[in-house]
Amino acid sequence: MRSFYQSLLALWGHLGANQRVSLAIAAMVVVAGLAALVSWSRRPDYQLLYGRLGEKDASAVISQLQASGIPHRIEGGAVYVPVEQVHRLRMDLAGKGIPSGDGIGFEIFDKGNFGVSDFVQRTNYARALQGELSRTISQLEGVRSARVLIVQPENRLLLVDQSIKPSASVFIELGGGRISADQVNAIRHLVSNSVQGLLPDAVAVVDNRGRVLSEELKSDPLLTTASSQIRYRQSVEDYFARKVESMLSAAVGAGNAIVRVSAEVDTDATTIAEEKFDPEGQVVRSQTNTEDNSASAEGRTGGVAGTAANVPDAAAAGAATAGGAAAPQTRTEQTRKNRTTSYEINSTRTSITRTPGTIRSITAAVFLNQRPSADPANPQPQPRTPAELTTLRQLVVNALGVKLGAGVTAENVVALQEVAFPAEPLAIQAEQLRQQNKWQPYADTALRFLPLLAAAALVLFFLRRLGREKPEAVPVELLRELPSPDGRSVGSNPGSITPELINELIRQKPTNVGTALRDWVAINKQS
Repeated sequence: MRSFYQSLLALWGHLGANQRVSLAIAAMVVVAGLAALVSWSRRPDYQLLYGRLGEKDASAVISQLQASGIPHRIEGGAVYVPVEQVHRLRMDLAGKGIPSGDGIGFEIFDKGNFGVSDFVQRTNYARALQGELSRTISQLEGVRSARVLIVQPENRLLLVDQSIKPSASVFIELGGGRISADQVNAIRHLVSNSVQGLLPDAVAVVDNRGRVLSEELKSDPLLTTASSQIRYRQSVEDYFARKVESMLSAAVGAGNAIVRVSAEVDTDATTIAEEKFDPEGQVVRSQTNTEDNSASAEGRTGGVAGTAANVPDAAAAGAATAGGAAAPQTRTEQTRKNRTTSYEINSTRTSITRTPGTIRSITAAVFLNQRPSADPANPQPQPRTPAELTTLRQLVVNALGVKLGAGVTAENVVALQEVAFPAEPLAIQAEQLRQQNKWQPYADTALRFLPLLAAAALVLFFLRRLGREKPEAVPVELLRELPSPDGRSVGSNPGSITPELINELIRQKPTNVGTALRDWVAINKQS
């Protein structure tokens, strides 16, 4: 060990001033890099505790962390703590009701308030409902924060206007970019299903850039706007394209068929009212029967007094016995019947209402990938026969539900073309992605040891510069002052330089003796 120290001291003594400074700087850089690496490795690993906190919630969380003496880091609206304390802190803070979230939720009813009016209770319920909806919407991916405003008609005993319906407005702050139409539609239905009598079309969704995201999602059964017509046509075309493509993928293989459908949609609303009369189809509507009966009788007064005179037969007999003193008797009877029948002509009334959306015509364009060759010696793809293409075209026509005839042929409805697709584009993309992910672990490792690598690179830079530095030349006078083995100087006897003297000089000045000797030889030649 002592010899090692002596060799180091001897090496340090043989170095020049510039070499010593460079070596000292390199040593300090290495020590600083190692110290930084040790400090970085001993730094606690922080993990997200809560993100996207409001100002009130963030202040409450930080106050609790500072009171507990827990190290933390704040980045925007996110709070980070050591990874080993994340779960415990979340449970502790949840037990204290922190964070409470944006707005006030149904916890407003946790405390009983006696003597509160009905108006205040309904107002608190509206606030709680709006707060709960805001918290729920804020959990969607891409939504940083949300605020919900609900407008409900007043609860009156007598409603003046029955057409007043509840409505709602949703303001969302996006973290960046845009959210999909499915997410906007989910927000509309989430709010509408939370409020009684609220329809999804009565919910307006607006982002922080002032864009109305729900305008294009309103249902329009009559297709009165151009956007609704285009959206309906697109949905019809996508439906038939997926239907045909899924069928062909099962027949020719996945990824070997591309289908595009074009549909012509009727956007006119029609109402037809028709009434037909059938004279031959008469039916009895009403029938009236009337029947009149009348009777009259006439006779002469007189005859035998008493009961017998009031009897017709006895009176007649008495008159006859009296010698014909009474006149003959007259009697009349009349009967009349009347029938009235009303007939109704048979009629048919038809009312037809046709809503827009009827498909007038539909066509499809189909690209098929050529069939791969089964012969390894001949890798060229094999085209399909015309019979196979005709069969596939007929299958597409049947899947579209088109009826052929009257000038409509399968070739006019379906344009089927067989082409060569690029060789396995999905497989190539997957391979590229795999190659990119292959170096990800190495990149993570390099980032972890980046400070050490930087320090090593800096040391190598100084050492390389030190190696390229030109040795300091020793003047000839120095050689003359060096003693020779016999005690004489070189200058007094130039011819006394021997191999032993050169070895001694090399041992004393190993870095610059060569330069000194070249200069000395050059001076001797000139002299």
